[in-house]
Amino acid sequence: MAQPITSIEKQTLTPEQQKQQQLEELTSLLTENEEALNRIMGIVGELNKIGVLEAAQSMINAKEKIAQIALGQITREPVTNLINVLMGATGAVMQADADATAKVVKSSIYGLNSANEYLESNKKVGVRDFMKVMNDPDINRAVGFGIHFLKGMGKALKDEQH
Repeated sequence: MAQPITSIEKQTLTPEQQKQQQLEELTSLLTENEEALNRIMGIVGELNKIGVLEAAQSMINAKEKIAQIALGQITREPVTNLINVLMGATGAVMQADADATAKVVKSSIYGLNSANEYLESNKKVGVRDFMKVMNDPDINRAVGFGIHFLKGMGKALKDEQH
């Protein structure tokens, strides 16, 4: 009758055996992916021919200088003002009703197209024409929108001052 197993010995590889095993695995990977590796090497060769690798290496070597220049440009007053304006505009847009904003933008684009058509016609607008168009429901709607827009804007500006 066989004796029961009482201990399991873990087989440990010597450093040379580990290196050999890693080499065999690498060789296997290389042979399995030969086509892909040839393509990668071709791409790297082309990048080297046109100087991209040299430029990348130069940028890596000069990373501290590049970072200082970039930081210096970003901290200039016009850039910080732009960032602050963008953050404020983003915050305001995030508070706006998406449907209402989309409707205003779509209407504005349509209005710009209509205005460009008028500019190409070279027609003059007289006082009588102005009075007559006020009865047009589309114009009345736009003028009313503009008046109420300006009134709301004025209220908000007044509230901001206090």
